[in-house]
Amino acid sequence: MQTSELPDLAHTDTKPVHWLATATAMAAVVAAAGMLQPDPSAPVPASHRTTAQHGTTPVAAPDPERATFPLECGGLENTVAKQAPGDLDGDGRPETVAVVHCAAGSGTPPSGVYVLTQGSGATPRVVATLVDPAQKMSVGDFTVRHGIISATLLGYSSASVPRCCPDQQEEVTWRWQGGAFVRATRNAPAGA
Repeated sequence: MQTSELPDLAHTDTKPVHWLATATAMAAVVAAAGMLQPDPSAPVPASHRTTAQHGTTPVAAPDPERATFPLECGGLENTVAKQAPGDLDGDGRPETVAVVHCAAGSGTPPSGVYVLTQGSGATPRVVATLVDPAQKMSVGDFTVRHGIISATLLGYSSASVPRCCPDQQEEVTWRWQGGAFVRATRNAPAGA
């Protein structure tokens, strides 16, 4: 049997360098955990659920496929092109923002942008129209983050511009403020 030259339990004799090494290791772990957070610019999945403010039961965002939209399609069906959930009014219950257009066979039909809430029944209801299809706009990029709806609206400068190729672009946001959705516009970059 070989005996150690160190006294028994030598590893329990702490020195300032040991505390410094422990603190450095803990700081590295905390920093690494901070870098592993979800990307706030990543799109929110359609199956997003939130917890109601007055309980612990998850509340599903309204399903736009079950809603009736104020959209005249001349006998055609409508298409929910894009959708994103989010708690827009801060009440703890998610709303859904839906981009909807007529199911045209070709071309770029105008879109409507609608805010849905879950009514007392199973059918979601439209509570706001942010873009009316009568404006003859289509919607490019579209997100809902932190209660702000952002969209790129595409339009036409005249009736002679082919409907396939919008020649105008506008960056807009909407935020719930004072009991209504307030729209703000940001100019698109030159050449867009």
